[in-house]
Amino acid sequence: MQDEVKIFAGNSNLPLAREISQFLEVPLGKATVETFSDGESKIEVKENVRGGDVFVIQSTCAPGNDNLMELLLMLDAFKRASAKRITAVIPYYGYARQDRKVVPRVPISAKLVADLITTAGASRILTMDLHSGQIQGFFNIPVDNLYATPVLLEYLKRQLDRKEVTIVSPDAGGVERARDFATRLDASLAIIDKRRVGPNVVAEMNIIGEVKGQIAVLLDDIVDTAGTLTMAAEALEKEGAKRIFSCCTHAVLSGPAIQMINDSPMEELIVTDTIPLGPEAEGWKKIKVLSVAHLIGEAIRRTHQEQSISSLFV
Repeated sequence: MQDEVKIFAGNSNLPLAREISQFLEVPLGKATVETFSDGESKIEVKENVRGGDVFVIQSTCAPGNDNLMELLLMLDAFKRASAKRITAVIPYYGYARQDRKVVPRVPISAKLVADLITTAGASRILTMDLHSGQIQGFFNIPVDNLYATPVLLEYLKRQLDRKEVTIVSPDAGGVERARDFATRLDASLAIIDKRRVGPNVVAEMNIIGEVKGQIAVLLDDIVDTAGTLTMAAEALEKEGAKRIFSCCTHAVLSGPAIQMINDSPMEELIVTDTIPLGPEAEGWKKIKVLSVAHLIGEAIRRTHQEQSISSLFV
């Protein structure tokens, strides 16, 4: 790649940033990303970026507010250092689930975060598996929303007999994603109708579709507390699924998620490294982490070279 491309990373997902850097054969840029004793973030770019094509890699995962602030300050630093173009590479876009008003007098947080990122100096956004596609419209700059589907499909094709696979959407909102996944895997489709009684609390689950004697693969974009996922796995076991797997792009895994997954009937939870696993999740045999570094790296390469990246969306 040409010398003018610059890749920098915040603290939220350095392992992924290093993999992307190695894939592109471009060293990570020199920058100080620290925290003062009073909790304020300190950013200092240690090399010349004037006229450069800068890519800033930062997932806004937990601690979400700290990582978001780091990203905003880095974007502002590059803007003031006269970078030609600044692309915010956000493998996991935090606040994405707060994308609309569901009750009166609440913010649309995903829109506010989009405004902050744009105001801070981003020229374009490169992200992965947004919780809802409408978030792309919250930005007035170009947004490339990649999908982890190719990475997940490649792994599943190696592991499973496709003739016996049923892709299961854990809710109605994920049906389109599950249908597309099932088509590419030449598998059947099932849907779980869940009734919520409060945030992260599910009271009832009904399965629409045939899963008896099948290898059931639950497909979602985010696994947070894992309550829905584990309840869905239990419901699938009761309906006669012979093996149960789960696929998820973003492994938030908050609260008791790790233990619930370990105690559930699912054989494996397949996730990507858009969010780094915490120390409490490492070493668990049921969690398989796949890298999306080559996918994001290729998108960065094509963006820098002004080539189409539409083929990476499938």
